[in-house]
Parts: sequence; structure tokens; C-alpha cells
Amino acid sequence: MTKLLQQNIAKHISLSDEETETFCSLFQQKLIRKKDFLLRAGQVCRFEGFVTKGLFRVYHIDQNGFDQILYFAVENWWITDIDSFTNGIPSQLFIEALEDSEVLLISKKDKEFAYTNLPEIEKLFRVMTQKTHVALQRRMIDNLSKTADQRYLDFIEKYPQLFQRLSNLQIAAYLGISHEFLSKIRRKIAGRK
Repeated sequence: MTKLLQQNIAKHISLSDEETETFCSLFQQKLIRKKDFLLRAGQVCRFEGFVTKGLFRVYHIDQNGFDQILYFAVENWWITDIDSFTNGIPSQLFIEALEDSEVLLISKKDKEFAYTNLPEIEKLFRVMTQKTHVALQRRMIDNLSKTADQRYLDFIEKYPQLFQRLSNLQIAAYLGISHEFLSKIRRKIAGRK
């Protein structure tokens, strides 16, 4: 379970074997069945998670009752509601397993312990936060400047392995379009080939 986490850490920072072992020991393994929730809106998020197996969707339900998917998380990805986790406020998000999944969770207290006792960990999370901000900024720009067709083609190209694991309904919710509109886009693209 922790081997994938250790590899992820090593991509960003250098830790001794002892430091890596200490940091990894702060995580708790959790198994989540398909369609179960790691977090529901209204709960305070008490973890940052690292996905070791499976697939999650992180989403919000808008005032009209539609799912708005912020992102998907697969193996080797981090997952949390950073606003709720950082500020101790009720979450606006749901984190649901789309497959039987396994995740390693670290609490805020244990993360703070790591910051104090393993200074390189602060660098790890700073680097990951920067990468997350870049990805969110790019997604916002794409949503504002690209057509739904372009966003769909970009999604397929950027996440080919993820694309195969999702339903059309889930992809449509991520792209911010209706399932019917996604079907039209797919027919149009298939007609070009």
C-alpha cells in the first residue's frame, strides 16, 4: 500500500528511508466500496488522502440538483476538500468511490506533526499545491475559452485511461454539459472519422 505513496513522494522530494517510513506511518488505510462516500457535503473533512487503488469523483450538487464534478482521482492522485480540511468548516463537496477503492488518509494533526518533524514534507505539499493550482487555472481557462467539443477531445487526450473507466454521464458532469449534448458531440466526432 505505501509503496505507491513512497514513489509519489520521491518524485517531488528526497527523504531518507527513515523519514519516508516515519511519514508513511502517519497514514491510515481505508477501503471504500463502490458508491460509498469518503466525504459528504455538510461533514468537516478531516483528511488528505492518497489513492492507492480505484477511482473517486469529487463533486458538488448545484441549486438545480445537478452534479458538478470538480475532478476525478485515480491511483497515485491526492484527494481532499482543501477548504474544509484547512479551515475546519463543513464541506460543500462529496467524495464518492466509483469503483472499489483503497486510500491512505492523513489527519491534520499528523500532517502538522510531519511539518514540524520532517521539514521536507512542507516542500512536498507546497509543490503539490502549486501543481493543483496550475491544473485548476488551466481548467478554468479551458471552461471559459473552449467549446464543449474541444473540452471533450482534450479530456480524452489528457486522460485516456480515465476516459475508459467513466460513464458518459460522469464525463458530461465533469465537462459541465448535459448527457444528451455529450451524445451529440460524440456522434459529430464519429461522423468526421
